[in-house]
Amino acid sequence: MVRVLILLHSLLLPTISSGFVATNDRRGNRQTGQFASRSDSDESAQLASSSSSSQLVDRRSALEQSGIALSSLLLSQSMGVGDALALGDYDDSKKKRILITGANSGIGLDAAQRMALRGHEVTLACRTLEKAKGAVEKIKNNVANDADDAFYAIELIKSIKLVPMECDLADLASVGAFAKQLDGKFDAVCYNAGLARNTEAKDVARTKQGFELTVGTNHLGHFYLNRLLMPHIAESGRIVVTASSVHDPDSAGGAQGVPATLGQLEGLERAVSSGTGQFDMVNGGSFNADKCNILFTRELQRRLDASGSNIKVNSFTPGLIVSTGLFRDQNQLFTKVFDVAATNLLKVGESISYGGGCLEYVALSEKVGEKGGLYYYSPPGSSKYGEEAYGKQFTLGEVSNEARASDAGLAKRFWELSDKLVGAA
Repeated sequence: MVRVLILLHSLLLPTISSGFVATNDRRGNRQTGQFASRSDSDESAQLASSSSSSQLVDRRSALEQSGIALSSLLLSQSMGVGDALALGDYDDSKKKRILITGANSGIGLDAAQRMALRGHEVTLACRTLEKAKGAVEKIKNNVANDADDAFYAIELIKSIKLVPMECDLADLASVGAFAKQLDGKFDAVCYNAGLARNTEAKDVARTKQGFELTVGTNHLGHFYLNRLLMPHIAESGRIVVTASSVHDPDSAGGAQGVPATLGQLEGLERAVSSGTGQFDMVNGGSFNADKCNILFTRELQRRLDASGSNIKVNSFTPGLIVSTGLFRDQNQLFTKVFDVAATNLLKVGESISYGGGCLEYVALSEKVGEKGGLYYYSPPGSSKYGEEAYGKQFTLGEVSNEARASDAGLAKRFWELSDKLVGAA
């Protein structure tokens, strides 16, 4: 029966016009790029009329560019991928290998699905293998649920390349075991995983090696992973670091609560000099989450440039997205109320899909790949612009004054201390 369907499809393909057009997803306006948008009601009329060719693209050229016919056909029915293609800023002709940490939920999961649907191979590095395999099933279910045609959905699910793997960033032994299983080169490595402690927490939670949990996971886990991954990153590859605008005390988000600062790294200095490796906060104060990813990005790019490497590393903030795993340790009632207020009422929050598109843009955009050491940002509420925001509202931003000043030596020392901590663990 499947062979008959394939034969019928091949016979009918030339008679349907030389191209096809994106449809509006029934759950919202999720367009496929390179194809003009229209409503479901006039789809059949446009497909039947060759005079509508101005809204169509050549099917053969579209499929040749993507490399996977089924992916191109179903992108229009999938998870908010399409309009980004229309910006003409992605080159999917060469299929890439991409690694994403924290890919089992939130923007990591969304980005993994987006890039897999482009035909790229995506490794999902998650805290447990069970979570990674669960993420693969989520993506397959999303594709099946979003598709109007079961036949193509089945074939597309077979074609997408997803590799589930375990990598617990709160345990350097797990990070090391993960890296030992890798082979070949990655075109893009995305350090996306992260967590935030409950703002009311008074205790200091720690990683397996005794580091404060948030810094140990969000920074030191990725720092150690990066050390092990460098031989596995392609010569002109890129590194993407998910950060936050909260790193800047002068920003609207950063001005709330205790301002983020690394001080003079007193906490890390004592942790190294004492030989214990334990600290409560990078700046030596009492427990509070620190923001280290911006300094890591800038110092890593400086070192890559000094070595003559063509690898580019950039950071970005997806904006305020409350409904992700990052806030799993917060009061859930407060989180739900805050999510509704920020996203639906005040219109300053972003959707998970928007955040996933941000990660995808920094990982794959041809423009972003030209320079490194930069920070990408968009004004609050930019998800209302949908896929059109990438490269427009979502564009180059400015890091905090502290981060810029750190280039004079603090970032270098921060790197050295981090290196000693993971080396001694």
